[in-house]
Amino acid sequence: QVHLVESGGGLVQAGGSLRLSCAASGSMFSINAMGWYRQAPGKQRELVAVISSGGSTNYADSVKGRFTISRDNAKNTVTVDLQISSLKPEDTAVYYCNVVRTVADGTIQYWGQGTQVTVSS
Repeated sequence: QVHLVESGGGLVQAGGSLRLSCAASGSMFSINAMGWYRQAPGKQRELVAVISSGGSTNYADSVKGRFTISRDNAKNTVTVDLQISSLKPEDTAVYYCNVVRTVADGTIQYWGQGTQVTVSS
């Protein structure tokens, strides 16, 4: 089991910045990709950014150049942060941390509880 704790959401004006953090603990062996998703009201959850175990990153087109994902691997806890800048009202959403772990017969995904980001115009 992997336990995820998110922090860093809030209310910010357009053009501002926030840093979201997700601390992952528990069964941290065989963790491969970690990432952030978001879900705006009335919309489907979408991938924002992902970072592999090797450090490769991938971003949604809508956030490229504004969002940066990073990962810090400690012994028992892995932290994945999302630095978000030049925020736009359309970035308003609940942001979820996601972890993918490889198991014997496939993969398991774990989700955080979500943190609200609200951008005022």
